[in-house]
Amino acid sequence: MALPFFNTQTRKRDQIIAIDLGGRSTKAVHVQRKGDVLTLMGYCVMDAPIYEKNISVNLLGDHLKAVQQSFDIKSKFTSIALGSNDSLLRQADLPQMPVSDLRLVLKNNSKNYLQQELPAYVFDCHYSAVETKEAKDAAAKQGLPKQKVLVGGAKQQLLDDIQSAMKRAGLIADKVLPGVIGPVNSFEMAHPETFTKEAVAIVNIGYKTSSICVLNRGELGVTRIVNLGGDRITHGLSEAMNISYAEAEGIKMGMPHEVQAHLEPLITPLGRELRASIDFFEHQQDRTISQVFICGSSARSEFMIKALQTELMAPCRSWNPLANLQLSLNPAQTAEVEFVAPQLTVAIGAAAVALC
Repeated sequence: MALPFFNTQTRKRDQIIAIDLGGRSTKAVHVQRKGDVLTLMGYCVMDAPIYEKNISVNLLGDHLKAVQQSFDIKSKFTSIALGSNDSLLRQADLPQMPVSDLRLVLKNNSKNYLQQELPAYVFDCHYSAVETKEAKDAAAKQGLPKQKVLVGGAKQQLLDDIQSAMKRAGLIADKVLPGVIGPVNSFEMAHPETFTKEAVAIVNIGYKTSSICVLNRGELGVTRIVNLGGDRITHGLSEAMNISYAEAEGIKMGMPHEVQAHLEPLITPLGRELRASIDFFEHQQDRTISQVFICGSSARSEFMIKALQTELMAPCRSWNPLANLQLSLNPAQTAEVEFVAPQLTVAIGAAAVALC
């Protein structure tokens, strides 16, 4: 699902740097395409420069330059995935017209179609491939053909700042897109049969927020951002045990069963919020979610997955976004890529938009 807010691309790239600007850390991948084969050439995970505040163009530019220099690559084309605080993703029923016209309609009438005033925003749209009979009938009654559209949006000033920062870093902005769509694109590549045939939920547990995308045979049914992430759980564990944040993070990931009584009530609110989204989908579509696929750094915790499975009442599992990519990594990255892979999900999805 391609939702770039701007796109300088005139043809498919043969390689791309894709960067996920996360709340606490930046994740980036260098992916190369040869024919129909995508190869992961390298990746990096580094601390975000100042993750509690808005950063300056100069600081962001220096950060992006550091990311680019971690790769042995001459190409400057780069795609950026924005976090949930910097972008939005909504579904709306919009008139059937060219995407360029839809962007203007949303710019001038965001409240009518998105139920929110969004001044100074830039929008992009992706038409749903499948239109239900109910949607067609409703459109016919209104006398104006409409179709379900996936809408991405971000502030124009932010996009201008990103372009300026990338120019400072010596990079060329290929695409900028909502990070929440990244796991969907990664999942389609990693599990194409499940993507097209089943109703599943993809949960990305981030630092400050988590996202859930419910897919119904390849179509996005529900997408939601939950203001609960790994940071809230770690802080809660730190306070409950009167230990440092760093100690709590280590215990949360390394010895969760030792602190089960403290962890479970911290995970439960996240599970309930995610379950509400699944309930909404199942009630609206009369279709049961067959599996929940979990990504993000917390997906490395078997305890976290089992705790969420109890709340979600559906089979939960982690998954590898690199499953259908070839690997051409140096020995050090080859040794740790399986551990790092859950964190690269959004970046891999951003690379897919540019290369596929």
